[in-house]
Amino acid sequence: MAVRELDGFVPATGFRLYYRIFEPSDYRGTLLALHGGPGAHHEYLLPLVDLTREGYRIVFMDQLGCGKSERSPDPSVYSLEHNVEEVEGVREGLQLGRVHLVGSSYGGLLALAYAIRYQRHLKSLTTIGGLADVPLTVREMHRLIGELPAETRDAIEKYGSSGQYRHPEYLRAVDTFYHTYLCRWPEFPAEVSRALAETNPDVYERMNGPNEFTIVGTIKDIDLTSRLGEVRVPTLVTGGRYDEVTPTVARQIADHIPGARQVVFENSSHVPFWEEREAFMRTLAEFLDAHN
Repeated sequence: MAVRELDGFVPATGFRLYYRIFEPSDYRGTLLALHGGPGAHHEYLLPLVDLTREGYRIVFMDQLGCGKSERSPDPSVYSLEHNVEEVEGVREGLQLGRVHLVGSSYGGLLALAYAIRYQRHLKSLTTIGGLADVPLTVREMHRLIGELPAETRDAIEKYGSSGQYRHPEYLRAVDTFYHTYLCRWPEFPAEVSRALAETNPDVYERMNGPNEFTIVGTIKDIDLTSRLGEVRVPTLVTGGRYDEVTPTVARQIADHIPGARQVVFENSSHVPFWEEREAFMRTLAEFLDAHN
């Protein structure tokens, strides 16, 4: 099946946002993918292009301030609420119709927030290492830190408590956390490494904080749990057994969305679409087919 690749910019919320589309001939459904960070870009999600073989058009977007999208001179617009409107602006601007929405990590939180407001535009919803309750996620991440080697735990406590987030020993400890709970491959896929290296600190540090498990930015108190019952679209909640956004966090989402299904990939951490690519794509394709 021939696949056409398109990219460009679409006006949304008063800014130019970058999009990239992989469109098979005679596609039968559209998947809109939301990256994490906040502040990263879409490239680490490129394995989702595998689903073009199943007849799905795959649409990526870079959120405001991310990747190739426009930056804002006003940092206050870097927020979950604004991101929701960006997603809707891209969906509407590209005339995508009803979509299968897939969100990874922070993109999962964004997908849930979008669904609460705009679920009429969705065929289905999938989260990958997504979260609804940031305080719970932080508690779980610190539980995971407690399972790391003593030297790593001590460095995180010693330098983190004093705000020395750039100290070499602290950064080595963060790297250990990432290789245990973000991606368990000895060497990260190049696309994952680039997304981490090219994350916009103006967005990441404002919204999240200095690293994955130190969430002290503007999203730190967000908890959508009480509103998840409003989501009535078919929902698949996925993640890895060793995910930094733990299966406990995923289960909370699945338990609060009527009819939601949770799948845990036993040999993965935060990026099962890389770590168990074939099994992940098979699971997602079956879900999409059931609700297309």
